[in-house]
Amino acid sequence: MAKHKFKTEVSQLLNLIIHSLYSHKEIFLRELISNASDALDKLKYRTLTDDEFKQMKFDPRIEIFFDEDGQKTLTIKDNGIGMNSDDLDEQLGTIARSGTKNFLNQLTGDSKQDANLIGQFGVGFYSVFMVADKVEVLTRRAGEDTAWLWTSTGEENYTIKEAERPESGTTVTLHLNDEGTEYANRWQIEQLVKKYSDHIAFPIFLEYDQKSYEGEGEEKQEKYEHKREQVNKASALWKRPKSEITEDEYYEFYKTISHDNEDPLHYLHTKAEGTLQYTTLFFIPQKAPFDMYQADYEAGVKLYVSRVFITDDSKELMPTYLRFVRGIIDSDDLPLNVSREILQQNKIMNQIRSSSVKKLLSEFKQLSENNPEKYGKFIEQYNRPLKEGLYSDFTNRETLMELVRFKSTEAEGFTSLAEYKERMNEDQKAIYYITGEKEQTLRNSPLLEAYKKKGIEVLIMDDDIDEIVVPSIGTYQETELKSVNRSGSAEELKTEGDEAKEKELEPLLKKIKDILGDRVKDVVSSNRLSDSPSCIVADENDPTMQMQQMLKAMGQQDIPEMKPILEVNPDHSIVKRLQNSDDKDLLEDVSYLLLEQAMLVEGAELKTPADFVKRLNRILEKAV
Repeated sequence: MAKHKFKTEVSQLLNLIIHSLYSHKEIFLRELISNASDALDKLKYRTLTDDEFKQMKFDPRIEIFFDEDGQKTLTIKDNGIGMNSDDLDEQLGTIARSGTKNFLNQLTGDSKQDANLIGQFGVGFYSVFMVADKVEVLTRRAGEDTAWLWTSTGEENYTIKEAERPESGTTVTLHLNDEGTEYANRWQIEQLVKKYSDHIAFPIFLEYDQKSYEGEGEEKQEKYEHKREQVNKASALWKRPKSEITEDEYYEFYKTISHDNEDPLHYLHTKAEGTLQYTTLFFIPQKAPFDMYQADYEAGVKLYVSRVFITDDSKELMPTYLRFVRGIIDSDDLPLNVSREILQQNKIMNQIRSSSVKKLLSEFKQLSENNPEKYGKFIEQYNRPLKEGLYSDFTNRETLMELVRFKSTEAEGFTSLAEYKERMNEDQKAIYYITGEKEQTLRNSPLLEAYKKKGIEVLIMDDDIDEIVVPSIGTYQETELKSVNRSGSAEELKTEGDEAKEKELEPLLKKIKDILGDRVKDVVSSNRLSDSPSCIVADENDPTMQMQQMLKAMGQQDIPEMKPILEVNPDHSIVKRLQNSDDKDLLEDVSYLLLEQAMLVEGAELKTPADFVKRLNRILEKAV
């Protein structure tokens, strides 16, 4: 018998489950039945496609037993694919799920809040420790002779030893604790199966001994009759007509396939019966999956062929930007032995995928028009992935441009490009936006001063992906998108008299340029400033400062440093005083301060902050 120690993440999660998810403890049965169904799915596929298993007699079923009077146990048994010792160690000793550490870091110690987080993360098998103080997993992998017994009390360790089992599959026996004994009960089990697992596509049998009495008076004797009855419908929910499926059934099906405890935000059930015949059932989770921004995120869509499970880990079924979608694709036209490599090139799969994406985006569009409140919740979670689609899915870009949302200087919350256009001034020629890291910093940026004064709305783009995505859009409904972070965006702000001011300022601009040297690309007169003395912008053909920082954060260290353009406000009192001053030292210090304060306002780091402080102190001495 080998003794193993749970990985740290498992120990942490077990403790949290037991203490935070107590009010949801009945979900353990849903999770165990879901695992059994997955195991049956996998073996069914092998019996149809693998020569080694084609002759195998396979009668898929899930059986539930309970001991109400003696040891207080509950047993869930399947004859599916089963596991060997390595599988047990990997699947029950480790949380083999990306984003686990990130998830654990988000837990707060607030049991109510943590319960929602844990439910969203999905606890799977480990939920059994809410109702049991000891769990035994007897299992044998299909095609292997040796069975294995995994045993744990949900503390630090678990054991694995060789055992006996006549057929492949898995038997999970729960030794119920005081809080779990209520589930060693026929009525409770039936109710939970109907509530959570009625849609499972394999028969679920409940076996029990029914007590009755023979005779009367002192001759009366207890009699037990063994009963075995099917307690679920055992039909693939997604193949049933929509009119026959209740919202509760959709919700419970979602929870089974996603291991989420919350209802989905939205679902879409479609059936195609044209050239291709296939069914799709898609769900949008209330909260974004924890691994959504990880390269090894878990795919959320399962592929079936004529109700036979094929795969649940193929990232080819949905484009990357829709990786948050959960659900089912069931095709009648794909071959059963379709491999992952074939999926990438299969014309039928490509058509199904393309059509599914269009249906999903169309559904999002309808949601935005018909249910703005729900769409607002959707955008809070999935705005950024949709923006990725703008960059990667050229075919659906027009639709995606209607779906993405941005913050704005004029609207509360999020606004669309269409809404921005409706609010545009009659003579306004472009859609203006500003990019950067922090929303508040952008709202207070000097770059917005003249736009605010002229009543021109500017979109606030504080998501790092905006810097990549928005320039690639170019135009929206024939209106150009212009970044106020760039030098060429202020043409519309010019007023009568600006040219005369620029000409008058030219001698000072030349002096400042000479002083700053190669720290700037140019020094020019600004028509975008009203209150601030200076600001920095990027040349039209250069990456902005934020883009440079983002590329460096992505590991591209060999990026040549792009010099900013310093814009100076000709109407500001500081600039006017410099024009009339012969103090060379003052001019040098103020020239640097005009650049450095503009950099600080835009969130840039100063290379020599000590020099900045010295210059500031010298100016303060003269002022005092």
